[in-house]
Amino acid sequence: MSSPQSILEHTFGYTRFRDPQREVIDTLMDGQDALVLMPTGGGKSLCYQIPALAREGCGVVISPLIALMQDQVEALCAAGVRAAFLNSSVPPEQAQQIEAALQAGELDLLYMAPERLLQPRTLAMLQRVQISLFAIDEAHCVSHWGHDFRADYLQLNCLHEQFPTVPRIALTATADRRTRAEIAQRLDLAEARHFVSSFDRPNIRYRIAQKDNPRRQLLDFIRAEHRDDSGIVYCLSRSKVESTADWLVQQGFTALPYHAGLPADLRAEHQRRFLREDGVIVVATIAFGMGIDKPDVRFVAHLDLPKSIEAYYQETGRAGRDGEPATALLLYGLEDVVKLGQMAANSDGSEEHRRQERNRLNAMLGLCEITSCRRQALLSYFAEELQEPCGNCDTCQEPPQTWDGSEAATKLLSCVYRTGQRFGAAHVIDVLRGSTSEKVLKFGHDELSTYGIGTELSAAEWRAVVRQLVVRGYLEVNSEAFGALQLTEACRPLLRGEEKIELRKLPTPTRRSAASGSRAAADIAPADAPLWEALRACRKQLADEKGVPPYVVFHDATLREMLAAKPQTEEALLSISGVGDSKLQRFGDAFLAVLRDFPPQ
Repeated sequence: MSSPQSILEHTFGYTRFRDPQREVIDTLMDGQDALVLMPTGGGKSLCYQIPALAREGCGVVISPLIALMQDQVEALCAAGVRAAFLNSSVPPEQAQQIEAALQAGELDLLYMAPERLLQPRTLAMLQRVQISLFAIDEAHCVSHWGHDFRADYLQLNCLHEQFPTVPRIALTATADRRTRAEIAQRLDLAEARHFVSSFDRPNIRYRIAQKDNPRRQLLDFIRAEHRDDSGIVYCLSRSKVESTADWLVQQGFTALPYHAGLPADLRAEHQRRFLREDGVIVVATIAFGMGIDKPDVRFVAHLDLPKSIEAYYQETGRAGRDGEPATALLLYGLEDVVKLGQMAANSDGSEEHRRQERNRLNAMLGLCEITSCRRQALLSYFAEELQEPCGNCDTCQEPPQTWDGSEAATKLLSCVYRTGQRFGAAHVIDVLRGSTSEKVLKFGHDELSTYGIGTELSAAEWRAVVRQLVVRGYLEVNSEAFGALQLTEACRPLLRGEEKIELRKLPTPTRRSAASGSRAAADIAPADAPLWEALRACRKQLADEKGVPPYVVFHDATLREMLAAKPQTEEALLSISGVGDSKLQRFGDAFLAVLRDFPPQ
């Protein structure tokens, strides 16, 4: 057996553990269980990969994501680790070969889908071989309250019963206190040590804006800041995914749809292209569970509101896994509130479950409408305190202006009351602004005392007032009555003039100057640009020859370090972070040849 430190250096090419990786690894090395919460890109995988290599036997990893298994196995094999996966995508003949390799002691790590693991024949096979540990990835899938619930995960407590001496580790990037407790209870991890890292992803810039021609907003954003970058665009429906992808193609981008309604082979092809080609944008449903380790996703954009902060955090967490700057853009509107409210009201489950869904949606809306630091609010939701504003979100960089909205709020609430609390925001705003639409005249609302008293605000400004009153609990959107606005008890002091309310102003639209290329390329000094492009071309050629994504060869961060240090010998190249013994042997000569063409000045 090698020591964890030796494996870190020679297999994975790093010199230092991040907190709390070493503690987690030592816990498993001692045969104890662990529950690990660590943000995406924080190094969760090493927490089980290293002890699986250091202990006798094969480590078994349970993951719900087929794409993630394949991705991680490719990366491990490139580092010289004997790894394989078993799931529904593996042909029977190949599965038999993998099982034979496991029983012959020829595997270090085996990834499995939960439904495969739980088959009686699989459990019987595992009883006949030496298992170093069980790793349960994406452990939040066990939670009924979570956004990714998987029924198969509820049966994984059988590992504790059938393999009582094998240490187990459960890992997730998203779980509040309630979900953590549910994971520990359902997986029989009551005695496990808990390791909770910071949820902060300081390299991600959070930006949230109201919808105002969202396609134009998305286009301006990509052209100005991420023209040549890989990114993910989330939409709520499959039809919107496909139409948005088609539209992005028309704008000159390489954009691919990805949702459960596409044929499996087409999804696999789109995923392969996203992993292996530069500058590909995937447009996906919010239920998109790609869960891949692609480190250089430079932006994640939501064109519809996520239904919870957990979902938002996990989906935005796919940006910037390499630690380089990335952006999370969210565009939302009142129509999102109505749609998600209807989904929550019509969801299966008890009234308590639906109430929790509504609470999570309200928390997500609160994050959208706050005027203080987004990151502080986001971390606070996960019971983590950030002492100072982050300086890397829209509200920190461009603090929103507020105004005394008491009179406007009173007008709006009165109009909701006068129209019988039976109409949606658009109709109420038409009445306030004195519209002569057929619907206003049909119901005689042009004769109400509130007709035409709100001409001082635009329709967009009134929609912002509605959103903020909904978020603050003065109004409710009745999803079962076609989105009708209805008053709550909380609005009485405001209507009586006993309470004032400060509202957020709509930002003045500003067009950013179009930038050529990506932010990552812009960070490269002009004198280093030829070497940078040569290193990337070398990586792409090697990746194509091996049939793997470029980052499986080396991450951008490793190429940047090569660019700065310009190593000329194998020993110097081995000192670069991310270059281990296996990668030096397989790729070292090719990169050294490139680097020697650009000797240090």
